[in-house]
Amino acid sequence: MTFDNFDLNDDLLDGIYSMNFNEPTPIQEQAIPAILDNKDLIACAQTGTGKTAAFLLPIMHQIHTSDYDGTDTHTVIIVPTRELALQIDYQIQGLSYFTPVTSIAVYGGDSSSFSNQRNALKQGVDIIVATPGKLLSHLNIGANVSKVKNLILDEADRMLDMGFHEDILQIASHLPKQRQNIFFSATMPPKIRTLAKELLKNPLEINIAISKTSKNVTQKAFLLYDQQKGSMVDYLMTLKEYESVIIFTSTKQKVNEVTQLLKKRKLNAEGISSDLDQKEREDVLLRFKGQQTKILVGTDIISRGIDIDTVELVINFDVPKDPEDYVHRIGRTARASREGEAITFINENYKEQNSFSRIEQLIGMDIEKPQNPNFIGNGPEYRPVTKKSGQKRSFNKNKNYKGGGNKNFSKNKSNNSGYKKRYNPGGGPNNNNQS
Repeated sequence: MTFDNFDLNDDLLDGIYSMNFNEPTPIQEQAIPAILDNKDLIACAQTGTGKTAAFLLPIMHQIHTSDYDGTDTHTVIIVPTRELALQIDYQIQGLSYFTPVTSIAVYGGDSSSFSNQRNALKQGVDIIVATPGKLLSHLNIGANVSKVKNLILDEADRMLDMGFHEDILQIASHLPKQRQNIFFSATMPPKIRTLAKELLKNPLEINIAISKTSKNVTQKAFLLYDQQKGSMVDYLMTLKEYESVIIFTSTKQKVNEVTQLLKKRKLNAEGISSDLDQKEREDVLLRFKGQQTKILVGTDIISRGIDIDTVELVINFDVPKDPEDYVHRIGRTARASREGEAITFINENYKEQNSFSRIEQLIGMDIEKPQNPNFIGNGPEYRPVTKKSGQKRSFNKNKNYKGGGNKNFSKNKSNNSGYKKRYNPGGGPNNNNQS
């Protein structure tokens, strides 16, 4: 099957093939015809399945073949984060290259950003891609959405987790009652069902491989004390000339710490977090996308907002607390049918080990846990405690380990002569015990 089978407009097809979209993915095969048929839709699909194009292509076809003249908004797309809003807006720009379809990303920023967005909305735009709070601000001062035909919620589960349920209902109240409603979500918890009942009318349901990782991602985990992690990153960077790498951490404070750690090791890394202003964040993402920056360090907020085909390696510097976040993190690699790697660092903390065990249960596989390289030394044992086992929590009693804190990323030098000179390897508590 090809995109020609959907009877999409020729100008839109030119944009599709110019972006090297060759064959539709399963979610695209099912969602595009349903949306073209003007049905309400609730689709459950994991990240990396092509779900963004699954709703953009039929909407853009509708706009390009209708009598819309660009003075009224046709479609409103609501997303949880500004990063995802920008990513979707970029994709619209690429797909619409040969069409007159216009779009704008609406998200938080300074007063000049708000003013620019307000002026653009007054002039008219076909597609608005917005975060809930900022879109409400524009609607409350009179942004015209009286002729909107489509309301799309992307990452609906994430928005509800962030407390946007009431905001979404308020936005919907500003729109015409007669419209097409489309939900895309990575998971389908009860609260999504509740919202769907409030907004959707006899929706078609599509489910694509919920909470499973791509078969094109090679997954591994290393058992490491915190002070060994820097050396492991350094080591991994020598194994292969990766095009782009993303490192995920649990907090924005850790983003700064890990970024500085990597820079001290002469690695080409930048961090992205809410500590940067909007322009700085956009510049960091543009440098990463243009491969001026090789390693991007961030939190889970970018796990659903970056769609860059060149990401070949994802490193979880610490284990995500929510197993679903693991799926989204490693979904940043092996995109567009490419292959990728995902490596997770697990320390001795029982909470981290239990979280990783839940990840393995969710994805239905035991992830390989290779031995650490000799120069790094042994890490902690992997002994997760599940509720079913009835075991007591086990704590590592190694007296040489100075706490499990997030800030202790020291570089204890080793006399290991069998390793490349560029290393200042971080020795773990058992660094002299060669495995």
